[in-house]
Amino acid sequence: MLSVCSRTRPSTTVATFCNCKLSSRAMPAKHRLAHGLTRRTALRTAAGLSPLTFLATDANAQPAPPMATARACIFLHITGGPAQQETFDMKPRATGAARGEFNPVASQVPGIDVCEFLPRTARLTQHLAIIRSMHHDQTFHGGGTHYNLTGHPHQPRTPQPEYYLDSRDAPSIGAVFQQLAGDQEGLPAAVHLPFWIQQGAAGRFAGQEAGFLGRRFDPLRVFFESKTDLPGSLPKTFQLPAALPVTRLDRRASLLARLDHGDDGTNLVQQWKRHRERAMEILHAGGAWQAFSVEEESAKTLERYGNHKFGRSCLVARRLVEAGVRVVQVNWPGHENHFDTHAGHFPDMKTTLLPPMDHAYSALLADLDQRGLLDQTLVVWSGEFGRTPSLNGNTPAGRDHWPWVYTSVLAGGGVRGGQHVGSSDAQAAYPQDDPVHVSQFVATIYHALGCTEQTVVHDVQGRPHHVMQRPPLTRVF
Repeated sequence: MLSVCSRTRPSTTVATFCNCKLSSRAMPAKHRLAHGLTRRTALRTAAGLSPLTFLATDANAQPAPPMATARACIFLHITGGPAQQETFDMKPRATGAARGEFNPVASQVPGIDVCEFLPRTARLTQHLAIIRSMHHDQTFHGGGTHYNLTGHPHQPRTPQPEYYLDSRDAPSIGAVFQQLAGDQEGLPAAVHLPFWIQQGAAGRFAGQEAGFLGRRFDPLRVFFESKTDLPGSLPKTFQLPAALPVTRLDRRASLLARLDHGDDGTNLVQQWKRHRERAMEILHAGGAWQAFSVEEESAKTLERYGNHKFGRSCLVARRLVEAGVRVVQVNWPGHENHFDTHAGHFPDMKTTLLPPMDHAYSALLADLDQRGLLDQTLVVWSGEFGRTPSLNGNTPAGRDHWPWVYTSVLAGGGVRGGQHVGSSDAQAAYPQDDPVHVSQFVATIYHALGCTEQTVVHDVQGRPHHVMQRPPLTRVF
């Protein structure tokens, strides 16, 4: 709990965003939505508006331009590197390993086929923009993860080859919005679920935190490590011990309030008090923090997403964007199983990987659509790279790392569905048409959320850094 409350924001930092300036100090709730709009009304009407349209003006006091196509983003990181040949870039006319063992299935959109083990997703391709020509040059998980979550290459360090968290690296998308937008509606701008992207017990891959922005802008991590511990409530570390009932906590808080009369009015004291108030709200599981609870969801909805960690995380992500969170990153729980299929590739994809992924991904898209939120929520599906066109010599055989071409998918948030962008060659080995570098892919996410090529964030020393490394892929909108 203390780690949640320890994040502070400087009162003097000013972030340039969408051609406007916004102090990083949190605004009072009554000023967050202008013109008398409620949050629910804003959710329904904000499509096409900058995420900060209601909050910001430019240097000449003019309204911020309506540049954004999405109000929020849910980034589904498919940990391990899913095979393009067994998901969204099937090669039925290839031979041997490139063709693989699975068959394509016709989707809702003529001419767009997907893997036969993605039947639910196949019925929703009218929402998808499938990018089949993604590429970068990082062959290890750490480097690929950093590139896909930040759009930047990692900083060099030793020992190699893996790249773990480092304060010199670029910030994740969520951390960028934690600085640009700050807390909203009583919740942070960015949340990560349900666990680290990591190798082993401690090898946490780069790109998941605020990096050079400083720890105060780290996304809120709400993690569930145990296999039996499913998202859908606040973690145990956010809850009172059983021996401390809430009535006793309230008595202690009341006593503290009576003793706390020496307010010197400094910014540090005010920040500390806000953190204490947030901690009390978390411990009471009240207010906006109810967004983490699925108690109000029907049994049908729970079944729809799937009774597993990825499915529950997707459901909580939907609730969080409804409540006002800007960026929710849902990591496939790679500490339990993962798409790094060096051995047993086909049986694992068929039984333990594709079915639950299809279940949760399709449920999230359909649920957002039915609630009128998909047009305002960009849903990103991507791993750190793809898999080799050949099979290795393991028993049973697998596919190894392959960053030279892979597939990522965008949906909602103003993206024009029912299309594929670019293509790979006949062996799914290299881009054939319209190659899309991962930096351009991440820039496209920023573009949807209202950023421009001039948008900057500031590191701990106050130096500006552009969030986009390449022009966005505007033709997908």
